[in-house]
Amino acid sequence: MKRREVLGLLAVTGALVALPDPGDAARGRAASTLLGTGDALHRSLWQVYALSDAKQVVFPAVRAQLDVMAKGLTETRTAVDRSRLCRMTADLYQLVGELFFDANRYTDAAQCYTLAANAAYAGGDPDLWACAMTRHAYVELYARRAHAAQPLLAAAFRIARRGDDTLSTRHWVAAVQAQAYAAVGDLDACNRALDEAEKVHALDSAHSHNGGWLRFDGSRLAEERGACYLQLGRPDLAEEALTAALAQPLSLRRRAAVLSDLAVLGAHRRDIDQVVHYAEQALGLADRSNSGFIGKKLDGLRGRLAPLMSDDRVSTLDHRIAALPRTA
Repeated sequence: MKRREVLGLLAVTGALVALPDPGDAARGRAASTLLGTGDALHRSLWQVYALSDAKQVVFPAVRAQLDVMAKGLTETRTAVDRSRLCRMTADLYQLVGELFFDANRYTDAAQCYTLAANAAYAGGDPDLWACAMTRHAYVELYARRAHAAQPLLAAAFRIARRGDDTLSTRHWVAAVQAQAYAAVGDLDACNRALDEAEKVHALDSAHSHNGGWLRFDGSRLAEERGACYLQLGRPDLAEEALTAALAQPLSLRRRAAVLSDLAVLGAHRRDIDQVVHYAEQALGLADRSNSGFIGKKLDGLRGRLAPLMSDDRVSTLDHRIAALPRTA
């Protein structure tokens, strides 16, 4: 029921964003509340999302805010107010998309990101627009449709170049482009994109991101580089990057992703001890978070376990991964 309600609101909000300004509408209570406190509330929701092991805990508060957002869009009158509310809509629906993405509901996530992109465009914010496009590309990457992700990322990069060059938007787009190139086996293009992403370190780190819809500060690059090299069949390069990533402070989901990649590296080497060591830790994090994303990540390991299944520890791992929830 909650999911259907959100998708219904998405359709209504999308229509309100697309409609011309309601010239006869007056600013009502919902619009006034949003314009006064909406940005601060959305920042706090992103913060709760980032700090929570189980991402779905933020859903009730987000769900309530979606109602206020839809109501506010029906009330606003001035062009300035409408632009601000469109930007807030783009912000909030990127967060809704992240919740669906964590639950492996990729189609629902893509719908949210599409609305977010349209609202950001209507609100005149290229960086917000590019981030929504990049999140949409993530959906295609994790659904193993890298060729579909590439035009989204190319468009996002062009949009980001029209934005604020003190922000890390274009560097984040480049980091995701590296993943798309790795997925199609293009090592040179992947390295070029990673080098472009590394330029984020030349920005003022205190002002290059906002901790909400734009959180890229370069701290993820070691794990992303390792994942790219692993996908490209370069375990020698992958291990160095993944080991460096694991030594950093990581969120639960990021740590689980790195552990899963290190377990895949062990499977590549037929090193059962390494597989078990890292996969057990990733499974523990999956149990704590109930994240469909982590279950999906560990599915990539399952595909590598067949040659090792004669070992009881590996067959037990396989059964435990199979039992993980795939949606949250």
